[in-house]
Amino acid sequence: MNIGVAPRAGVVVSREVTLTRGKVAGLDFGTTNSVAALADRDGSSHLVRLHGPDGTDEVFRSALCFWHDEDVPGGMAVEAGPAAIHDYLEYPQDSRFLQSFKSVAASASFETASVFERRFRFEDIGRLFLQKLASHAGGSLDGLDRLVVGRPVEYAGGRPDPALARQRYDAMFAGFAGEIHYVYEPLAAAFGYASSLVEPATLLVADFGGGTSDFSVVCVGEPGAATRCVPLGHAGIGLAGDRFDYRIVDRLVLPMLGKGGGYRSFDKVLEIPRNYFADFADWSKLALMRNRRTLEDLHRLRRAAVEPQAIAHMIAVIENELGFPLYDAVGRLKRALSENEKADFHFSGAGLDIDAKVTRADFDEWIAEDIARIAATVDRAMAASGVEDATIDRVFLTGGTSLVPAVRSIFAGRFGEGKIMTGGELTSIASGLAMIAAEDDLAVWAA
Repeated sequence: MNIGVAPRAGVVVSREVTLTRGKVAGLDFGTTNSVAALADRDGSSHLVRLHGPDGTDEVFRSALCFWHDEDVPGGMAVEAGPAAIHDYLEYPQDSRFLQSFKSVAASASFETASVFERRFRFEDIGRLFLQKLASHAGGSLDGLDRLVVGRPVEYAGGRPDPALARQRYDAMFAGFAGEIHYVYEPLAAAFGYASSLVEPATLLVADFGGGTSDFSVVCVGEPGAATRCVPLGHAGIGLAGDRFDYRIVDRLVLPMLGKGGGYRSFDKVLEIPRNYFADFADWSKLALMRNRRTLEDLHRLRRAAVEPQAIAHMIAVIENELGFPLYDAVGRLKRALSENEKADFHFSGAGLDIDAKVTRADFDEWIAEDIARIAATVDRAMAASGVEDATIDRVFLTGGTSLVPAVRSIFAGRFGEGKIMTGGELTSIASGLAMIAAEDDLAVWAA
């Protein structure tokens, strides 16, 4: 295999693993799903099984459900993961369901989320999520000496503030383990994938999550070499699966809720403010629209709207907590279009009934701008690494959004279909993080 790149000074990782840190783990805290893994004595890792209403699973939804309960201190109960979805579906109108909250980690405009009569900062939500994650792990995540947490190369949001995100992460994970370290998510996937290679290679690793798309180029040496893995360059963009969901909602749902319509103001007809629709199509913000101020504004807008029933539908979806069923319908369509050339979209609730036939060509057109921006980010990762396209021996795709055909085509067209490798789309990062956690020197990997 052709490496073609000399390792950069000061960026090396030993292949020899000695667990001198006690119990160590990796956590892929994702926008959509979270996965944990524990390091093994032989340098490998195993995924943590998490208990839920339907048994155990390695994948834990990054979601929370809140509801009033007088028997709980503070009068408010909370669940996370599959249990949160289960409890929400049991009593949707009496609960609050939050998902994709990682998307606001680097947002200076986000201060608190209002849940019933209480306000929660990002780190408050995060700590509740971690507490529930640990409780569903059956003790597997108790007493950790070291935890390595994945982080995106670039955070989601229009103007992400990485320093703010780091501050919030530090507050969220404080006390969860004796040591907390952060590593770029695609680097963790590369570390895990490299353990399966039996010869040198130069890898491009692409991690596509719900909120971000991240890329790393890594040089892998001979098995047993003192410098087995050498990171060469990275790039990321705060755009991924949730943005594709936004495109679907924008095309199929928002026109039914008044987008593009007008409202009367004195003797003029003005366009309905777009911020309502932008928030509605953002999973991290939709549930937060169920607050008194926003709903009062929407009711005033309905009374002045040229088509008041459309705004009434939006209000009904928000008041009836139908964000998750809408998310589920969008996800089903996206998955179906990854396997078929056409699929049906259906969403029904609160007096709204939407049926549409969508082709993969339609979807590809809707996300074309996003695909172009992702491709440009791959350009930046390659430029940062200093390697040519021909030097890349393998392209490892991970993350649920990597299954979208238009995403895969970026790499097949550029590097060749034969170089593309996949597997463990939802779990490979956690496995790699745990393996890195077992290393003696984390400084060269820490983000």
